[in-house]
Amino acid sequence: MQIDLNGKPHPIAGGTTVSKLIEELGLANQACAVEVNKRLVRKAQHPHHELADGDHVEIVTLVGGG
Repeated sequence: MQIDLNGKPHPIAGGTTVSKLIEELGLANQACAVEVNKRLVRKAQHPHHELADGDHVEIVTLVGGG
C-alpha cells in the first residue's frame, strides 16, 4: 500500500495505524499533530485509526529554537 506523507509517496504495510506510522518514522517521543485526508486525528485515536491505500497524511512536529 502507499500513502501520501507530507506531499511525498510513502509505502506502508496493510493494517498500519497512525501510531505505528509515527513509531516507524522515529517520532514516538515527539509532540506531533496528524491529519489524515484533511481531518485531524486526535492522539487518543492514533492507535485505532488504520490508514488506507491512497490516504493523504500530514504530520507536523514542534521545532524549538532560539
